[in-house]
Amino acid sequence: MRKNLMRYAAILVFFGAGTISIIEIGASLHSDRAASGEVNLASSPESNTQREKVKVSALGDIGRELRNNLRHPVSVLLLQVIVVLTAARSVGALLRKIGQPTVIGEMIAGILLGPSLLGWFSHPTMTFLFPPDSMGSLRLISQIGVIIFMFVVGTEVNLQHVRQKAHAAVMVSHASILTPLFLGVALALVIFRSAAPAHIGFTAFALFVSVAMSITAFPVLARIIEERGLSQSYLGNTAIACAAVDDVTAWCLLAVVIAIVKASGIGAAILTIFLSLLFICLMLFVLKRQANRVISAYLGSETQRRGLIAIILIFCLASAFLTEIIGIHALFGAFLAGAIMPSTDGLRKFLIERIEILTSSFLLPLFFAFTGLRTQIGLLNTWSDWLMCAGVITVAIAGKFVGSALAARWTGMGWHDSLSLGALMNARGLMELIVLNIGYDLGVLSPRIFSMMVIMALITTFMTAPLLSLFEFLRRREVGIQAEVLDSAGVN
Repeated sequence: MRKNLMRYAAILVFFGAGTISIIEIGASLHSDRAASGEVNLASSPESNTQREKVKVSALGDIGRELRNNLRHPVSVLLLQVIVVLTAARSVGALLRKIGQPTVIGEMIAGILLGPSLLGWFSHPTMTFLFPPDSMGSLRLISQIGVIIFMFVVGTEVNLQHVRQKAHAAVMVSHASILTPLFLGVALALVIFRSAAPAHIGFTAFALFVSVAMSITAFPVLARIIEERGLSQSYLGNTAIACAAVDDVTAWCLLAVVIAIVKASGIGAAILTIFLSLLFICLMLFVLKRQANRVISAYLGSETQRRGLIAIILIFCLASAFLTEIIGIHALFGAFLAGAIMPSTDGLRKFLIERIEILTSSFLLPLFFAFTGLRTQIGLLNTWSDWLMCAGVITVAIAGKFVGSALAARWTGMGWHDSLSLGALMNARGLMELIVLNIGYDLGVLSPRIFSMMVIMALITTFMTAPLLSLFEFLRRREVGIQAEVLDSAGVN
């Protein structure tokens, strides 16, 4: 031990002394500073003042360098990630204590960091944390996160549940789409002149508003069912099947609407729709079989699984890239890529461990923050704006909650299960924010109507858990009353 320390000290002395010697030799290569006419500060009568100026200048240079480093794009992005994740986890934990999904807290945290609260309270702080020139990087990173998240959502679409509950699933899901579609178009007719951007026609605006009204938050719904222990119940299985059919149908409709909005004419729209149908057929009837074969082979050993994650991500991003090139949105390609994955427990567990945890905990909060920075609740500054916002919320609830509940009742479900299913289908959550951001990027939604529909997404998602608790309480109360009546009848 002592010999090793002595050797270590000798090495430090040798190389340290050698380095210093080389530096001194290099310094002597410079020309004589006195010959250059430089003034000797020590001999100057104002040397003390000049030294003070040099010190102040040096301190100023250090401060300026630190400020420059702080505003470097990487530093700004890291600071944004720290602030966003801290806010998302804090607000999410608070919401979870009152029985709400964590995702609602993350959505609220994103809005709090934007102009609706932080910008109103301290605009310089908001611009310091989220300068306008940094929004491009934040948007791109959040988009990558949403693309991967949509792939994971696609893998959760279990076709077996859909087959088992085909009658109720198709009936309820399509009723929960057609009703808000109709009401959404009617709402668009009322608010078009005051809410739509000047360059957007009524057809594009109405279709986008109505499709946005039809979305169900499939991931939030699945997690609420799991947290409440309803996964193996009739209500839980039916809700999962309905939400799966709902999301697939709604995203296909959204793809058509985007094709119409982005196309320059009817010919371009028809071409985009044709290419989209061709892509869907290719995925469902050709690549699905290949995906089953490749995934099954790679799930065999741990060594092969390490390579599988790269294959899955490449396939997901390639699908998203193709749909973006076709003229619909990259998210549709990612969703479809996930939908054709083998519906096995092994793959689902693998994706949760390797992809979903990172995406949900790290990338999605950045998307919420980006959405929050776009949400300007301060734009709703008149009673007519808030009346319009209330109308948007009312139409959304009437179309989704009422439509789903009535359709479920018509299929033979009891009133309590029908109302519970309506409450679950009424949750918009993250899926709604994704659709709204697409509409905002395309210029279909103005900042004012975008903010109204973000508020609608929050309220409809927030009301899901309380409504489920209320309907469960009423069901148990009814069962208790019936039991008391039977007991009384038995005694008599």
